[in-house]
Amino acid sequence: MMFGAFASVARKLIPARFRPIGYLENLVRERTDGRIWSGPFTGMRWTPEGRARSQPGTSQSSPLHNARVHIPKLLGTYERELNPYIEQACALDFPLIVDLGAAEGYYAVGMAFRNPQARVIAFEMQATERSALAEAARLNAVTDRLEIRGKCEPEDLECVLADIPRPFIICDAEGYEAMLIDPSAVPSLRRASILVELHEFIEKGISKKIRERFVTTHKITHIWQQERTPAEFPFKDFYTYWLPKSYLRWAVSESRPELMSWFWMEPIHATA
Repeated sequence: MMFGAFASVARKLIPARFRPIGYLENLVRERTDGRIWSGPFTGMRWTPEGRARSQPGTSQSSPLHNARVHIPKLLGTYERELNPYIEQACALDFPLIVDLGAAEGYYAVGMAFRNPQARVIAFEMQATERSALAEAARLNAVTDRLEIRGKCEPEDLECVLADIPRPFIICDAEGYEAMLIDPSAVPSLRRASILVELHEFIEKGISKKIRERFVTTHKITHIWQQERTPAEFPFKDFYTYWLPKSYLRWAVSESRPELMSWFWMEPIHATA
């Protein structure tokens, strides 16, 4: 009881920038100068987040991340398990990149930033996220190559993929991948390369369902989330040396509800 009262008083007396969380946020912003520090999107301009998110099943943007998830994104460690596949996608020179559930644009803007030859379409149903996405596109001078749309339904996806020989799909649709990543509803997916996040905690069995849909047309690689450790926080000083390791672990974590995974799916008979 006494400790709780002390902590409450300390929070009122100590400026936010000197509290552990505020200090780490400011340290990352200062050291990175607002640009992504590492990974496939190194050098891309990025701003703090903090907009409200909707509940699972109601949005094609992610409700999993709290207002401070911008730390892993600025560090370039966000979903670092996917970095080799993002690099592979960039090397494949896709003419069209479609981001389903683009949120504030980490991947949509990042792929436009890395692929100046590509047309990028970002679907995001939340207006606040679309506004942030547009601002990120402006900051990185990719507005002319990135089209922002609202909610995506299967017919919308088929419409943008039709007649495109080698499209690339990134999907983080909070369970709606069950509807969108379905070649019976979106036939053009059979010739698309696809990176899809699997939300088993929303729809149990979705991984098996999607695998069965593509097992005859695609080579499927299952990617699993890896543990984050305090050692991954790159900026050390006197303050961070004395901080409990739990704060550094928090700084590089992504607040996942369970162990997450993704499918990287490559068409077996790719069209040139």
